[in-house]
Amino acid sequence: MSENSAQEKTEQATPQKLRKAREKGQVAKSAELNSVIIVGFGFVTIYLLSPIIFGNLGAMMSQTLREAAKTEVSVALIPEIFKGSMISFGLVMGPILLCLAIIAYLVNAVQVGVMFSTKALEPKWDKFNLVKGIKNLVSKKAIVNLIRDIFKAALIGIIAYFTISGWLPDIMEAADKTVGQYTAVLGKLALLLAIKICVVLLALAMFDFAFQRYDHADKLKMSKQEIKEESKDTDGSPELKSRIRQVQREMAQGRMMSEIPDADVVVTNPTHIAVALKYNPDEMAAPMIVAKGERLIAQKIKEIARTYNIPVVENKPLARSLFKLVDVGDYIPATLYKAAAEVLAYIYRVKDNSGVTRG
Repeated sequence: MSENSAQEKTEQATPQKLRKAREKGQVAKSAELNSVIIVGFGFVTIYLLSPIIFGNLGAMMSQTLREAAKTEVSVALIPEIFKGSMISFGLVMGPILLCLAIIAYLVNAVQVGVMFSTKALEPKWDKFNLVKGIKNLVSKKAIVNLIRDIFKAALIGIIAYFTISGWLPDIMEAADKTVGQYTAVLGKLALLLAIKICVVLLALAMFDFAFQRYDHADKLKMSKQEIKEESKDTDGSPELKSRIRQVQREMAQGRMMSEIPDADVVVTNPTHIAVALKYNPDEMAAPMIVAKGERLIAQKIKEIARTYNIPVVENKPLARSLFKLVDVGDYIPATLYKAAAEVLAYIYRVKDNSGVTRG
């Protein structure tokens, strides 16, 4: 279990791996959703602007036909004629194409956010791998895509059949009318058919979008070992972090020991705990702990205190409370004022009786 389970990709991708995949252009995106929305909006836009579009196209064609008899066509003039036609056509279709381009950008932005990656444009030689290409043909994604496309084609055929069948009487009746009236009927039929197909395809596209997200997350899954290796690369190895913490503790302990000579008293347990207190009523609101420790550190605190003639007082309840409740550099809580005051008062009396002056 140990080695195999560590190598199985069962864990969700970490934020770092997701970020790296995004930088490479690997994101969960449904091309189906893009196509459906663009085609749907394209049909609606063309239908709504059809009077303007066909009017401009008709005017352009009339202009061309009128000028045709007057224009002497030559090889040198063909590029100029072609250029003029393209400009006229661009002025007619340009707004529609611009609108569709904006829609395409917005759909992509909704799916994957705003991003630009040149790595997605780089050639990948593994795509020319024949064996890998054959495997992709029978992959889970390829099978899902095949089923989706077959289902989509069948749905489009069924929708088209029933929609056109329902409009056959109107089409037959419009055949005896003017070209404009006949075209209007066919235009409404085409729009209705396009809307129905787009609604169904949109539902399939949403399914495809959900599958693309699932497939993308599945491909980026990591093994427990990969997560450990990434953690090492990001935060450093456990041994290094342990060493850093040890150095930090040693530095903090060194600073703490350097404060002991300024203490007024050391309260002990008496052997397991030692807490050094400092209090200057002119500058401090309450007594402050300048050092504390247990076992070996407690012995070291008492040793330094004796070296600097700092009184060492045994008071088990006070020592335990101070060690447990107060951090080094903090003032003692009000609940311990009385007990600490009694110790400090005793020390001051001893100092005064012995003729020692506090610094």
